[in-house]
Amino acid sequence: MSYDPPRPSYTYPWQPAPPEPPRPARRPAREPLGHHSDLRLLRSAYRWQRRTATLTALGYFTLFLVLSACAPGVMTSTVADGIPAGLLLALLQLPVTWLAIALYEHTARRQVDPLADRIRKQAELDARRGATR
Repeated sequence: MSYDPPRPSYTYPWQPAPPEPPRPARRPAREPLGHHSDLRLLRSAYRWQRRTATLTALGYFTLFLVLSACAPGVMTSTVADGIPAGLLLALLQLPVTWLAIALYEHTARRQVDPLADRIRKQAELDARRGATR
C-alpha cells in the first residue's frame, strides 16, 4: 500500500482542486517460479533425510546413555579378552556416526538431488520464457 498525504484544507471554492498524485502502475501478476507440488516433494524428501540421519546417530547415542545409566552391569561386563562392553559400545559410536553420514549422502544423491535439479531446470526454463516475453 502506498501512503497518500492528506490534501491541504486551505483551498478556496474558486480554485481548482490540486491534481491527484499519480498512482504507481500495478505490476502484472507473475506465475510462481517452479511448481508448488515439486517444492513440497523436495521439502518432504529433505525432511525425511534429516530425520533418518539424525535418528540413526542420536538413537545409538541415546541407547548408549540409557545403558550407562540404567544397566551398569551390562556396561561393565567383559565381552572378549577383558574388554568391557561399555568401551566397545563407546568405540562403536564413531562407525555409527559414519553410517549416519553415509546414509545422509546416499539419500541426498538418490532422492533430494534429483528433485532439486528438476526444480532448478524448471526455474531456468521459466526464467528464459519470461525474458523472451
